[in-house]
Amino acid sequence: MQKKLIKVHPSDNVLVALINLESGEQVHFEDSRITLVTAVKAKHKIAAEKLEAGARIIMYGVLIGTANSSIEKGEVLTTENVKHQSEKVSGKTETIGWIAPNVERWKDKTFDGYHREDGQVGTENVWLFFPLVFCENRNIEILKDIFEKELLKHKVNKHQMLLRSLVSGNNEIEEVKDNEDVFDNIDVKFITHQGGCGGIRQDSELLAKLLAGYVNNPNVAGATVLSLGCQNLQIEIFKNALKEINPDFQKPIVIYEQQQMGTVDEMLTAVVKDSFEAIKKANNIQRKPAPLSKLRVGLECGGSDGFSGISANPTLGHVSDMLVTLGGTAILSEFPELCGVEQELVNRCVEEEKGEKFLQLMKAFEKSVVDAGSGFDMNPSPGNIKDGLITDAMKSAGAAKKGGTSPVCDVLDYGEYVKTPGLNLLNTPGNDVESTTAMVGSGATVVLFTTGLGTPTGNPIAPIIKVSSNTELATKMPDIIDIDTGAVIRGDKTIEEMGEAMLDFIIDVASGKTITKAKLLNQNDFIPWKRGVSL
Repeated sequence: MQKKLIKVHPSDNVLVALINLESGEQVHFEDSRITLVTAVKAKHKIAAEKLEAGARIIMYGVLIGTANSSIEKGEVLTTENVKHQSEKVSGKTETIGWIAPNVERWKDKTFDGYHREDGQVGTENVWLFFPLVFCENRNIEILKDIFEKELLKHKVNKHQMLLRSLVSGNNEIEEVKDNEDVFDNIDVKFITHQGGCGGIRQDSELLAKLLAGYVNNPNVAGATVLSLGCQNLQIEIFKNALKEINPDFQKPIVIYEQQQMGTVDEMLTAVVKDSFEAIKKANNIQRKPAPLSKLRVGLECGGSDGFSGISANPTLGHVSDMLVTLGGTAILSEFPELCGVEQELVNRCVEEEKGEKFLQLMKAFEKSVVDAGSGFDMNPSPGNIKDGLITDAMKSAGAAKKGGTSPVCDVLDYGEYVKTPGLNLLNTPGNDVESTTAMVGSGATVVLFTTGLGTPTGNPIAPIIKVSSNTELATKMPDIIDIDTGAVIRGDKTIEEMGEAMLDFIIDVASGKTITKAKLLNQNDFIPWKRGVSL
């Protein structure tokens, strides 16, 4: 039988509605009877007890807000009667123990990945084209058109065919067969951006680190890089950033500077010839078995709802714990969505200096946002609020569940590359694409992306596995959802059971046996972060 209410943590003084409830409806919960003062939609929260004005509101066992006014037992929590509030943190107060999950079934399992000379193993084999400056975006787009038409399977969009039939006056939509790819073992991807010049020099330096991280990511076999010549992000800055990440970098890279080469035609002719030869060689790299310890999984949430922190995110948390136990790496980012859970994360840091670094990054980020006229309390989006996430601390407490319970092994600033197995914290904004872009730039080879409302986000070089917090979304938008965790909400599956199934799915994706919905949609999103501007 479907439960109507749930308490997430024993110390919580709020309850979550699992289904729509009517005003005046009486619900048995534990040993008491609760009368709904107001109607409450599924995913939203009600007071488990009467809360006086100023009372602390606890969910997930942490402070997520205070009462603006008196809230009756059984009354729904809203942006009007609750305001954001979180605990202040100054440093590590204790060391939190950890019980690792049982991973006996997976300890000898492998995935079929692409082995690079530096020991990293990729889940994809990509030749990447990108510019060092936005002035070269047009040339990248020209190359994209050339290579996609001649090398990759050319799919004619059904809506393109619809328009074609309307233009011709033909009522029947013509079917067009796909052409075969020229190469069967490599993808060719293209990145454009609006950076590399203008702004401040630090913007270009951070962009250089990000692009260097993409080239160093084991999902990339090599790259074609276009430079104008006069921009802030000089070729040497990019090369130095790459050398800093990996002093022994050995992948093939071809770099062209337009102002040194003459006409666009001359440059593009050279680019096409050289890149084709490099791509042909990269196509010879084959998948080989690799231990699961070589996996690096990014943990992301976007378009979150009131169920995300109950079903999808805790499932990712269990996967993270399993992967860490197997010697792999998990990356938890979105620092504005860790507001309110800083103490737990600091206490989980294996080294005190890592905890201090995390707090310093959090404080600097929050100050920059305030200086820009905003604040972490403004992080929840209209969609978040509509579906039950009414304060940043509430959203954060649920978002942090993606990181499981394992020790924090390292803390990275934006643009730093992962070097320590285990759970890593990475400083990024909460913006879905900016955060996902950053995690892949830091070495993530697969990204788990939870959503309660639906988002089509993908990435040029890393598979993005979409995880729905509720079955309604998975049913409504099956073209973007890979895994549905709605069974947790219904009580049909445990978090552990969902996590185990998800790990098996990740192995299939990492081995190239299962293609993600984002890849099928050719969703390739890339947005660098301008620090201090974006939440």
